[in-house]
Amino acid sequence: MASSSGAPSPPDTGLEVDVDDNAADMPLTMAASVVLDHLPKDAHRALEIAGELEQDKVTIRLSPLPNTPQLRQPRFKCSSNQRFEHIVRFLRKKVGLEDHESVFCYVNSVFSPGLDEGVGNLWRCFKTGNELVVNYSITQAFG
Repeated sequence: MASSSGAPSPPDTGLEVDVDDNAADMPLTMAASVVLDHLPKDAHRALEIAGELEQDKVTIRLSPLPNTPQLRQPRFKCSSNQRFEHIVRFLRKKVGLEDHESVFCYVNSVFSPGLDEGVGNLWRCFKTGNELVVNYSITQAFG
């Protein structure tokens, strides 16, 4: 069927289209959706650098909670691509804890991150000033 406006009409697929008020609420099938076989160059570049920090090293400040030994050097630099477990291992060694003793770490005295959490990501999201504050205790302090 040709349109009177002079624009080409879509090809006839033999399927009737039922126009309905609820049609806009229905999801598209996979055949009807657009699938990209490659990303545009700018999107590809954005995904490559999405998780990167412009800094290779970040500053960590270890702050003791009450009844916990204080470190002589509370600030140190850590690679931004390390995991949080690196900070915990470093802290255990500096405090001189035995294998059976625990250390509890909290970022900004608010939450305890997982050991597999990236230091750079924690620093980017929760830094105070230009350093990530990690409070520590040898007894459980919160929750």
